[in-house]
Amino acid sequence: MGKSKKSKVRGVGGGDDLIDSSDADSVGSSSTALSDLSMSYATEHVGSQEFVLDKYIDALYEKRGSTREAALSQLVDAFESFILHGLVENKYATLLSLFNSSIKKGSTKEACLASRAIGLLALTVGAGSSSHEIMEESHAQLSRVLQTWPDASKMISALDCLAVVTFVGAADLAETELSLKAMWDVIHPKSGSNVGIIRKPRPPVLAAAISAWAFLLTTIGSWRINADSWKEPIAFLSTLLGAEDRAVRMAAGEALALCFELNLLDVSFGEDDDVENGGTVGSKSKLFLDMQALKAKISSLASNLSMEAGGKGADKKNLTDQRDLFQRILDFVKYGECPEESVKISGKRDVLRVSSWSELIQLNFLRRFLGRGFLKHVQENGLLQDVFDIKTDKAETLSSTDKKIFRSGEEKGRALKLNKDRRLAQGTTRTVVVLRVSDYNSIFDLLDFISGEEECRYVGLGRVA
Repeated sequence: MGKSKKSKVRGVGGGDDLIDSSDADSVGSSSTALSDLSMSYATEHVGSQEFVLDKYIDALYEKRGSTREAALSQLVDAFESFILHGLVENKYATLLSLFNSSIKKGSTKEACLASRAIGLLALTVGAGSSSHEIMEESHAQLSRVLQTWPDASKMISALDCLAVVTFVGAADLAETELSLKAMWDVIHPKSGSNVGIIRKPRPPVLAAAISAWAFLLTTIGSWRINADSWKEPIAFLSTLLGAEDRAVRMAAGEALALCFELNLLDVSFGEDDDVENGGTVGSKSKLFLDMQALKAKISSLASNLSMEAGGKGADKKNLTDQRDLFQRILDFVKYGECPEESVKISGKRDVLRVSSWSELIQLNFLRRFLGRGFLKHVQENGLLQDVFDIKTDKAETLSSTDKKIFRSGEEKGRALKLNKDRRLAQGTTRTVVVLRVSDYNSIFDLLDFISGEEECRYVGLGRVA
Protein backbone atom coordinates (compact mmCIF):
# COMPACT_ATOMS: atom_id res chain seq x y z
CA MET A 1 0.00 0.00 0.00
CA GLY A 2 1.15 3.56 -0.69
CA LYS A 3 1.93 6.19 1.88
CA SER A 4 -1.06 7.72 3.55
CA LYS A 5 -1.66 11.40 2.84
CA LYS A 6 -1.35 14.02 5.56
CA SER A 7 -4.02 16.67 6.01
CA LYS A 8 -4.16 19.76 8.23
CA VAL A 9 -6.84 20.05 10.86
CA ARG A 10 -7.35 23.30 12.77
CA GLY A 11 -6.83 22.63 16.48
CA VAL A 12 -8.85 24.01 19.37
CA GLY A 13 -6.19 26.52 20.27
CA GLY A 14 -5.89 27.78 16.72
CA GLY A 15 -2.84 25.69 15.82
CA ASP A 16 -2.53 23.18 12.98
CA ASP A 17 -2.28 19.50 13.87
CA LEU A 18 -1.07 16.94 11.35
CA ILE A 19 -3.10 13.76 11.41
CA ASP A 20 -3.07 10.77 9.15
CA SER A 21 -5.93 10.80 6.62
CA SER A 22 -6.66 7.18 7.50
CA ASP A 23 -7.14 8.33 11.10
CA ALA A 24 -9.49 11.04 9.90
CA ASP A 25 -11.57 8.45 8.01
CA SER A 26 -11.64 6.27 11.11
CA VAL A 27 -12.70 9.18 13.29
CA GLY A 28 -15.48 10.01 10.84
CA SER A 29 -16.82 6.46 10.87
CA SER A 30 -16.54 6.36 14.65
CA SER A 31 -18.49 9.60 14.99
CA THR A 32 -21.12 8.30 12.57
CA ALA A 33 -21.47 5.10 14.57
CA LEU A 34 -21.84 7.07 17.78
CA SER A 35 -24.41 9.30 16.12
CA ASP A 36 -26.37 6.22 15.06
CA LEU A 37 -26.19 4.98 18.62
CA SER A 38 -27.52 8.33 19.84
CA MET A 39 -30.49 8.01 17.47
CA SER A 40 -31.22 4.51 18.70
CA TYR A 41 -31.04 5.81 22.26
CA ALA A 42 -34.19 7.83 21.73
CA THR A 43 -36.20 4.95 20.29
CA GLU A 44 -35.10 1.72 21.94
CA HIS A 45 -36.05 0.29 25.32
CA VAL A 46 -34.01 0.58 28.51
CA GLY A 47 -31.91 -2.49 27.74
CA SER A 48 -30.80 -0.94 24.46
CA GLN A 49 -30.12 2.37 26.20
CA GLU A 50 -27.81 0.60 28.62
CA PHE A 51 -26.11 -1.10 25.69
CA VAL A 52 -25.51 2.30 24.06
CA LEU A 53 -24.14 3.72 27.31
CA ASP A 54 -21.72 0.80 27.57
CA LYS A 55 -20.58 1.51 24.01
CA TYR A 56 -19.79 5.09 24.98
CA ILE A 57 -17.86 3.89 28.01
CA ASP A 58 -15.88 1.42 25.90
CA ALA A 59 -14.98 4.22 23.48
CA LEU A 60 -13.51 6.26 26.36
CA TYR A 61 -10.86 3.55 26.84
CA GLU A 62 -9.59 4.03 23.27
CA LYS A 63 -6.09 5.45 22.78
CA ARG A 64 -7.12 7.70 19.92
CA GLY A 65 -8.09 11.07 21.35
CA SER A 66 -10.57 11.88 18.60
CA THR A 67 -12.53 8.71 19.40
CA ARG A 68 -12.73 9.68 23.07
CA GLU A 69 -13.82 13.20 22.11
CA ALA A 70 -16.61 11.79 19.94
CA ALA A 71 -17.79 9.53 22.77
CA LEU A 72 -17.72 12.39 25.27
CA SER A 73 -19.66 14.60 22.89
CA GLN A 74 -22.34 11.94 22.50
CA LEU A 75 -22.47 11.35 26.25
CA VAL A 76 -22.90 15.05 26.93
CA ASP A 77 -25.68 15.13 24.35
CA ALA A 78 -27.36 12.15 26.03
CA PHE A 79 -27.07 13.72 29.49
CA GLU A 80 -28.70 16.88 28.17
CA SER A 81 -31.47 15.13 26.24
CA PHE A 82 -32.44 12.37 28.69
CA ILE A 83 -32.66 11.86 32.44
CA LEU A 84 -30.25 8.93 32.79
CA HIS A 85 -30.41 8.42 36.56
CA GLY A 86 -31.51 4.79 36.33
CA LEU A 87 -28.77 3.96 33.85
CA VAL A 88 -25.80 5.69 35.49
CA GLU A 89 -26.70 4.82 39.08
CA ASN A 90 -24.34 1.84 39.08
CA LYS A 91 -21.89 3.22 36.51
CA TYR A 92 -21.15 6.72 37.84
CA ALA A 93 -17.85 5.70 39.46
CA THR A 94 -16.54 4.25 36.18
CA LEU A 95 -17.71 7.27 34.22
CA LEU A 96 -16.18 9.66 36.74
CA SER A 97 -12.79 7.91 36.58
CA LEU A 98 -12.77 8.08 32.78
CA PHE A 99 -13.87 11.74 32.76
CA ASN A 100 -11.12 12.70 35.21
CA SER A 101 -8.59 10.85 33.07
CA SER A 102 -9.72 12.87 30.03
CA ILE A 103 -9.27 16.13 31.94
CA LYS A 104 -5.79 15.11 33.02
CA LYS A 105 -4.42 13.64 29.79
CA GLY A 106 -6.69 14.75 26.95
CA SER A 107 -6.63 17.69 24.57
CA THR A 108 -8.27 20.99 25.48
CA LYS A 109 -11.45 19.96 23.67
CA GLU A 110 -11.52 16.58 25.42
CA ALA A 111 -10.91 18.18 28.83
CA CYS A 112 -13.71 20.70 28.27
CA LEU A 113 -16.15 17.96 27.29
CA ALA A 114 -15.11 15.81 30.25
CA SER A 115 -15.58 18.71 32.70
CA ARG A 116 -19.05 19.32 31.32
CA ALA A 117 -19.83 15.61 31.52
CA ILE A 118 -18.85 15.49 35.21
CA GLY A 119 -21.16 18.40 35.99
CA LEU A 120 -24.02 16.77 34.11
CA LEU A 121 -23.32 13.46 35.86
CA ALA A 122 -23.62 15.16 39.27
CA LEU A 123 -26.91 16.82 38.29
CA THR A 124 -28.20 13.47 37.02
CA VAL A 125 -27.43 11.38 40.13
CA GLY A 126 -28.76 14.16 42.40
CA ALA A 127 -27.93 15.03 45.99
CA GLY A 128 -26.58 12.21 48.16
CA SER A 129 -23.54 10.02 48.73
CA SER A 130 -22.93 9.47 44.99
CA SER A 131 -22.74 13.19 44.16
CA HIS A 132 -20.58 13.75 47.25
CA GLU A 133 -18.15 11.15 45.92
CA ILE A 134 -18.19 12.85 42.52
CA MET A 135 -17.27 16.15 44.18
CA GLU A 136 -14.49 14.61 46.28
CA GLU A 137 -12.95 12.67 43.38
CA SER A 138 -13.02 15.55 40.89
CA HIS A 139 -12.14 18.48 43.18
CA ALA A 140 -8.38 17.95 43.14
CA GLN A 141 -8.20 17.61 39.34
CA LEU A 142 -10.40 20.66 38.73
CA SER A 143 -8.46 22.75 41.26
CA ARG A 144 -5.23 21.77 39.52
CA VAL A 145 -6.59 23.10 36.24
CA LEU A 146 -7.43 26.42 37.90
CA GLN A 147 -3.95 26.66 39.42
CA THR A 148 -2.06 25.99 36.18
CA TRP A 149 -3.97 28.59 34.11
CA PRO A 150 -4.21 26.66 30.83
CA ASP A 151 -6.35 27.57 27.81
CA ALA A 152 -9.23 29.95 28.71
CA SER A 153 -11.92 27.51 27.55
CA LYS A 154 -10.45 24.76 29.74
CA MET A 155 -10.47 27.08 32.77
CA ILE A 156 -14.05 28.17 32.16
CA SER A 157 -15.18 24.53 31.85
CA ALA A 158 -13.37 23.64 35.08
CA LEU A 159 -14.96 26.60 36.91
CA ASP A 160 -18.46 25.63 35.79
CA CYS A 161 -17.89 21.98 36.69
CA LEU A 162 -16.48 22.78 40.14
CA ALA A 163 -19.45 25.03 40.86
CA VAL A 164 -21.98 22.36 39.87
CA VAL A 165 -20.39 19.38 41.65
CA THR A 166 -19.99 21.43 44.84
CA PHE A 167 -23.53 22.80 44.59
CA VAL A 168 -24.92 19.26 44.36
CA GLY A 169 -22.44 17.28 46.45
CA ALA A 170 -21.08 19.48 49.26
CA ALA A 171 -22.13 18.25 52.69
CA ASP A 172 -21.10 21.25 54.78
CA LEU A 173 -19.75 24.80 54.73
CA ALA A 174 -16.12 23.68 54.89
CA GLU A 175 -16.40 21.78 51.60
CA THR A 176 -18.15 24.69 49.94
CA GLU A 177 -15.49 27.12 51.19
CA LEU A 178 -12.73 25.04 49.55
CA SER A 179 -14.35 25.51 46.15
CA LEU A 180 -15.13 29.17 46.82
CA LYS A 181 -11.47 29.78 47.63
CA ALA A 182 -10.28 28.00 44.46
CA MET A 183 -12.58 30.26 42.44
CA TRP A 184 -11.58 33.40 44.32
CA ASP A 185 -7.91 32.69 43.61
CA VAL A 186 -8.83 33.04 39.93
CA ILE A 187 -10.87 36.20 40.49
CA HIS A 188 -8.27 37.90 42.69
CA PRO A 189 -4.93 36.05 42.27
CA LYS A 190 -3.10 38.39 44.63
CA SER A 191 -4.94 36.89 47.56
CA GLY A 192 -4.27 33.35 46.42
CA SER A 193 -1.65 30.84 47.45
CA ASN A 194 0.22 30.95 44.13
CA VAL A 195 3.72 32.36 44.28
CA GLY A 196 5.72 34.14 41.61
CA ILE A 197 4.30 36.50 38.99
CA ILE A 198 0.70 37.49 39.64
CA ARG A 199 -1.39 36.62 36.62
CA LYS A 200 -4.45 38.58 35.55
CA PRO A 201 -7.37 36.53 34.18
CA ARG A 202 -8.73 37.37 30.77
CA PRO A 203 -12.24 38.95 30.83
CA PRO A 204 -14.15 35.77 29.76
CA VAL A 205 -12.38 33.74 32.48
CA LEU A 206 -12.92 36.47 35.08
CA ALA A 207 -16.63 36.76 34.27
CA ALA A 208 -17.03 32.95 34.43
CA ALA A 209 -15.18 32.77 37.75
CA ILE A 210 -17.37 35.47 39.31
CA SER A 211 -20.51 33.78 38.00
CA ALA A 212 -19.44 30.38 39.39
CA TRP A 213 -18.44 31.95 42.73
CA ALA A 214 -21.80 33.73 43.07
CA PHE A 215 -23.71 30.57 42.12
CA LEU A 216 -21.97 28.66 44.88
CA LEU A 217 -22.38 31.53 47.32
CA THR A 218 -26.16 31.12 47.08
CA THR A 219 -25.84 27.93 49.15
CA ILE A 220 -24.32 29.50 52.28
CA GLY A 221 -27.43 31.37 53.37
CA SER A 222 -28.26 28.94 56.18
CA TRP A 223 -24.72 28.82 57.58
CA ARG A 224 -23.11 31.16 60.08
CA ILE A 225 -21.54 34.20 58.42
CA ASN A 226 -18.79 36.48 59.74
CA ALA A 227 -19.15 39.95 58.17
CA ASP A 228 -15.48 40.81 58.68
CA SER A 229 -14.33 37.98 56.40
CA TRP A 230 -16.41 39.36 53.51
CA LYS A 231 -15.09 42.92 53.58
CA GLU A 232 -12.15 42.30 51.21
CA PRO A 233 -14.11 40.26 48.59
CA ILE A 234 -16.92 42.82 48.51
CA ALA A 235 -14.48 45.71 48.21
CA PHE A 236 -12.69 44.01 45.30
CA LEU A 237 -15.94 43.16 43.53
CA SER A 238 -16.96 46.81 43.79
CA THR A 239 -13.81 47.79 41.85
CA LEU A 240 -14.86 45.43 39.04
CA LEU A 241 -17.98 47.53 38.45
CA GLY A 242 -15.57 49.85 36.66
CA ALA A 243 -14.03 47.11 34.49
CA GLU A 244 -13.83 47.69 30.73
CA ASP A 245 -15.56 44.40 29.89
CA ARG A 246 -19.35 44.56 30.21
CA ALA A 247 -19.71 40.86 31.08
CA VAL A 248 -17.32 41.34 34.01
CA ARG A 249 -19.27 44.37 35.24
CA MET A 250 -22.57 42.50 35.08
CA ALA A 251 -21.19 39.38 36.81
CA ALA A 252 -19.74 41.55 39.59
CA GLY A 253 -23.05 43.40 39.92
CA GLU A 254 -25.02 40.17 40.38
CA ALA A 255 -22.50 38.91 42.94
CA LEU A 256 -22.74 42.16 44.91
CA ALA A 257 -26.55 42.08 44.82
CA LEU A 258 -26.33 38.59 46.34
CA CYS A 259 -23.98 39.88 49.03
CA PHE A 260 -26.60 42.51 49.93
CA GLU A 261 -29.33 39.87 50.02
CA LEU A 262 -27.25 37.61 52.30
CA ASN A 263 -26.60 40.58 54.59
CA LEU A 264 -22.84 40.20 54.18
CA LEU A 265 -22.43 43.96 54.43
CA ASP A 266 -24.36 44.20 57.71
CA VAL A 267 -22.57 44.45 61.03
CA SER A 268 -24.43 43.43 64.19
CA PHE A 269 -23.59 44.46 67.72
CA GLY A 270 -24.20 42.01 70.58
CA GLU A 271 -24.88 42.77 74.23
CA ASP A 272 -21.43 41.50 75.19
CA ASP A 273 -19.62 43.83 72.78
CA ASP A 274 -17.95 46.32 75.12
CA VAL A 275 -14.61 48.07 75.38
CA GLU A 276 -13.42 45.69 78.08
CA ASN A 277 -14.05 42.74 75.80
CA GLY A 278 -10.89 43.13 73.76
CA GLY A 279 -11.86 46.41 72.11
CA THR A 280 -14.71 44.81 70.20
CA VAL A 281 -16.79 47.96 69.94
CA GLY A 282 -13.97 49.91 68.33
CA SER A 283 -13.21 47.27 65.70
CA LYS A 284 -16.88 46.65 64.96
CA SER A 285 -17.56 50.36 64.67
CA LYS A 286 -14.80 50.67 62.09
CA LEU A 287 -16.11 47.66 60.20
CA PHE A 288 -19.61 49.14 60.30
CA LEU A 289 -18.38 52.45 58.85
CA ASP A 290 -16.36 50.62 56.17
CA MET A 291 -19.36 48.60 55.12
CA GLN A 292 -21.59 51.69 55.01
CA ALA A 293 -19.04 53.35 52.75
CA LEU A 294 -19.02 50.28 50.50
CA LYS A 295 -22.81 50.33 50.31
CA ALA A 296 -22.78 53.98 49.24
CA LYS A 297 -20.06 53.32 46.65
CA ILE A 298 -21.89 50.33 45.15
CA SER A 299 -25.19 52.22 45.01
CA SER A 300 -23.54 55.13 43.20
CA LEU A 301 -21.81 52.87 40.66
CA ALA A 302 -25.01 50.87 40.08
CA SER A 303 -26.88 54.12 39.44
CA ASN A 304 -24.30 55.21 36.86
CA LEU A 305 -24.32 51.83 35.09
CA SER A 306 -28.13 51.79 34.95
CA MET A 307 -28.00 55.02 32.93
CA GLU A 308 -24.83 54.43 30.90
CA ALA A 309 -24.99 56.02 27.48
CA GLY A 310 -24.16 53.89 24.45
CA GLY A 311 -21.24 55.18 22.45
CA LYS A 312 -20.67 54.74 18.76
CA GLY A 313 -20.52 51.08 17.80
CA ALA A 314 -21.83 49.91 21.20
CA ASP A 315 -23.70 46.60 21.40
CA LYS A 316 -27.21 47.89 22.05
CA LYS A 317 -28.61 44.59 23.34
CA ASN A 318 -25.83 44.07 25.89
CA LEU A 319 -26.08 47.72 26.89
CA THR A 320 -29.82 47.34 27.49
CA ASP A 321 -29.21 44.16 29.50
CA GLN A 322 -26.67 46.02 31.63
CA ARG A 323 -29.02 48.95 32.26
CA ASP A 324 -31.86 46.62 33.24
CA LEU A 325 -29.63 44.58 35.57
CA PHE A 326 -28.21 47.55 37.44
CA GLN A 327 -31.61 49.21 37.70
CA ARG A 328 -32.87 46.04 39.42
CA ILE A 329 -29.81 46.04 41.68
CA LEU A 330 -30.39 49.71 42.54
CA ASP A 331 -34.06 49.08 43.30
CA PHE A 332 -33.10 46.23 45.60
CA VAL A 333 -30.34 48.12 47.44
CA LYS A 334 -32.37 51.31 47.90
CA TYR A 335 -35.94 50.05 48.23
CA GLY A 336 -35.67 46.32 48.94
CA GLU A 337 -37.50 45.36 45.72
CA CYS A 338 -36.62 41.76 44.88
CA PRO A 339 -36.08 40.66 41.27
CA GLU A 340 -38.82 38.52 39.77
CA GLU A 341 -38.70 36.23 36.77
CA SER A 342 -40.78 33.36 35.44
CA VAL A 343 -40.03 30.59 32.95
CA LYS A 344 -42.75 28.52 31.29
CA ILE A 345 -41.91 24.85 31.77
CA SER A 346 -44.77 23.02 30.06
CA GLY A 347 -48.50 23.23 29.54
CA LYS A 348 -50.55 26.08 30.93
CA ARG A 349 -49.94 25.68 34.64
CA ASP A 350 -46.28 24.73 35.09
CA VAL A 351 -44.22 27.88 35.51
CA LEU A 352 -40.90 28.26 37.30
CA ARG A 353 -40.90 31.48 39.30
CA VAL A 354 -38.02 33.12 41.15
CA SER A 355 -38.23 36.14 43.44
CA SER A 356 -34.79 36.61 44.99
CA TRP A 357 -31.22 37.18 43.82
CA SER A 358 -30.20 33.73 45.07
CA GLU A 359 -32.89 32.05 43.00
CA LEU A 360 -32.25 34.24 39.96
CA ILE A 361 -28.51 33.50 40.01
CA GLN A 362 -29.20 29.76 40.34
CA LEU A 363 -31.69 29.91 37.48
CA ASN A 364 -29.37 31.83 35.15
CA PHE A 365 -26.35 29.63 35.91
CA LEU A 366 -28.15 26.29 35.52
CA ARG A 367 -30.01 27.47 32.42
CA ARG A 368 -26.70 28.44 30.82
CA PHE A 369 -24.91 25.27 31.97
CA LEU A 370 -27.64 22.87 30.81
CA GLY A 371 -28.29 24.77 27.58
CA ARG A 372 -30.93 23.07 25.46
CA GLY A 373 -31.36 20.40 28.15
CA PHE A 374 -32.60 22.87 30.77
CA LEU A 375 -36.35 22.38 30.19
CA LYS A 376 -35.98 18.60 30.06
CA HIS A 377 -34.18 18.57 33.41
CA VAL A 378 -36.59 21.01 35.05
CA GLN A 379 -39.50 18.83 33.92
CA GLU A 380 -38.05 15.48 35.01
CA ASN A 381 -34.99 15.97 37.24
CA GLY A 382 -36.02 15.71 40.88
CA LEU A 383 -32.97 17.69 42.04
CA LEU A 384 -33.89 20.78 40.01
CA GLN A 385 -37.53 20.46 41.00
CA ASP A 386 -36.42 20.53 44.64
CA VAL A 387 -34.06 23.48 44.05
CA PHE A 388 -36.80 25.59 42.46
CA ASP A 389 -39.71 24.05 44.41
CA ILE A 390 -41.48 22.93 41.24
CA LYS A 391 -44.59 20.74 41.35
CA THR A 392 -45.32 19.73 37.77
CA ASP A 393 -48.53 18.37 36.27
CA LYS A 394 -47.22 15.11 34.83
CA ALA A 395 -50.00 14.83 32.27
CA GLU A 396 -48.95 18.08 30.58
CA THR A 397 -45.78 16.47 29.20
CA LEU A 398 -47.59 13.45 27.71
CA SER A 399 -49.10 12.84 24.28
CA SER A 400 -52.88 13.04 23.80
CA THR A 401 -53.26 9.26 23.99
CA ASP A 402 -51.03 8.96 27.05
CA LYS A 403 -52.89 11.83 28.70
CA LYS A 404 -56.18 9.91 28.41
CA ILE A 405 -54.59 6.82 29.94
CA PHE A 406 -52.99 8.90 32.71
CA ARG A 407 -56.22 10.78 33.51
CA SER A 408 -58.15 7.50 33.45
CA GLY A 409 -55.70 6.00 35.90
CA GLU A 410 -56.06 9.02 38.19
CA GLU A 411 -59.85 8.79 38.11
CA LYS A 412 -59.74 5.06 38.76
CA GLY A 413 -57.41 5.62 41.70
CA ARG A 414 -59.76 8.22 43.19
CA ALA A 415 -62.74 5.87 42.75
CA LEU A 416 -60.90 3.02 44.46
CA LYS A 417 -59.97 5.25 47.37
CA LEU A 418 -63.51 6.60 47.78
CA ASN A 419 -64.99 3.09 47.74
CA LYS A 420 -62.45 1.82 50.24
CA ASP A 421 -63.02 4.80 52.54
CA ARG A 422 -66.77 4.24 52.29
CA ARG A 423 -66.40 0.55 53.16
CA LEU A 424 -64.21 1.33 56.18
CA ALA A 425 -66.70 3.96 57.38
CA GLN A 426 -69.53 1.44 57.12
CA GLY A 427 -67.70 -1.00 59.37
CA THR A 428 -69.53 -4.30 59.52
CA THR A 429 -72.61 -3.02 57.73
CA ARG A 430 -73.40 -5.24 54.78
CA THR A 431 -74.18 -3.22 51.69
CA VAL A 432 -75.06 -4.34 48.22
CA VAL A 433 -73.19 -2.35 45.56
CA VAL A 434 -74.01 -2.96 41.91
CA LEU A 435 -71.15 -2.25 39.50
CA ARG A 436 -71.82 -1.44 35.88
CA VAL A 437 -69.29 -2.65 33.34
CA SER A 438 -69.83 0.59 31.42
CA ASP A 439 -68.25 2.50 34.32
CA TYR A 440 -64.90 0.91 33.51
CA ASN A 441 -62.66 1.20 30.46
CA SER A 442 -62.35 -2.57 30.14
CA ILE A 443 -63.13 -5.81 31.91
CA PHE A 444 -59.52 -5.78 33.11
CA ASP A 445 -60.08 -2.50 34.99
CA LEU A 446 -63.18 -4.03 36.58
CA LEU A 447 -61.25 -7.13 37.64
CA ASP A 448 -58.45 -4.93 39.01
CA PHE A 449 -61.04 -3.09 41.10
CA ILE A 450 -62.60 -6.29 42.42
CA SER A 451 -59.27 -7.91 43.24
CA GLY A 452 -58.34 -4.88 45.34
CA GLU A 453 -61.27 -5.41 47.73
CA GLU A 454 -61.19 -7.75 50.73
CA GLU A 455 -63.80 -10.23 52.01
CA CYS A 456 -66.02 -10.03 48.95
CA ARG A 457 -68.40 -12.44 47.30
CA TYR A 458 -69.88 -11.81 43.91
CA VAL A 459 -73.33 -12.20 42.39
CA GLY A 460 -73.33 -11.78 38.59
CA LEU A 461 -72.12 -8.30 37.79
CA GLY A 462 -72.86 -7.13 41.28
CA ARG A 463 -70.87 -7.36 44.44
CA VAL A 464 -71.94 -7.97 48.02
CA ALA A 465 -69.57 -6.26 50.45
